[in-house]
Amino acid sequence: MIVRIATEGQYELLANDAEALEELDRQAVSACEAGDEEAFHQAFARLMEFVRRNGEPVPDDRLAASDVILPPPDSTLEEARADFNADGLIPDL
Repeated sequence: MIVRIATEGQYELLANDAEALEELDRQAVSACEAGDEEAFHQAFARLMEFVRRNGEPVPDDRLAASDVILPPPDSTLEEARADFNADGLIPDL
């Protein structure tokens, strides 16, 4: 699965990372829905760190469609609310 972090690049994760990725997504969505900025930033930072730590950077010369596109790491709660919804950012993988 290919995950793009906007403004940063793409990372290739293994299929068995999907469950953990979806859980982190749910946490970020819950914080967005609650309007809890601190909880959102914490959850979103964990999501980004998971992708960076577990993903293999996709080389710039390789063209690959992204399965998931995450907002930029410096997204505010208000910006994230436009991207995160009840279904989350992560599609059913």
